[in-house]
Amino acid sequence: MTKLTALMMTTLLCIAPLAQAEDNDGFQSLFDGKTLSGWHGGDAYWSVKDGEIVGVTDGDIPANTFLVSDKPYSNFILKVKWKLHGHKGNSGIQFRSEELEVNDKTPPHCVKGYQADIADNHFLGILYGERTGRGIIVNLDADMQKKVADAINQDGWNEYVITANGDHITQVLNGVTTVDLDDPEGAKTGIIALQLHRGHNMKIAFKDILIKELK
Repeated sequence: MTKLTALMMTTLLCIAPLAQAEDNDGFQSLFDGKTLSGWHGGDAYWSVKDGEIVGVTDGDIPANTFLVSDKPYSNFILKVKWKLHGHKGNSGIQFRSEELEVNDKTPPHCVKGYQADIADNHFLGILYGERTGRGIIVNLDADMQKKVADAINQDGWNEYVITANGDHITQVLNGVTTVDLDDPEGAKTGIIALQLHRGHNMKIAFKDILIKELK
């Protein structure tokens, strides 16, 4: 084997896992890269810039606010790339969730349900029950927190891959599986939503929001 042939084989082996990781066969995009078509939320908080969904708040909002998908989903694999600017703030990706009715205590665009947490602290990677009364559904121990911290890109893009299939829920963050749960009591269908948390002066961006529905 020549040195050139060996180098080519090594290069192919290095590329193959990346190509597999980016295999989006059967996935549909939930974001057209230009508009918020298919979503609804507060115009003061959400916009599209440079092919990204951008959420911004100074934290002075009455409640956590969300950009909500118009369509519900049941069983699926969901991929979302996100960037927490300055690695500062608190956000999350809701799934199988419910948009709440507006009343004196609940402003528009509030939701409840499963949340894959995004945060600048040890809550990153947990599974949370937003407004469900369940609190943290799956927490991370110290070893898993370290794995997440080592895998996270504080200055750039990260990716959640969330699978919901019947009772089974998994969350994979930059290749690290943080949640692998059978949850019979959880909702089996609902909307997807992106969060801005009250009390946080922050900016977050999302892109490449892809879903593959499962039978």
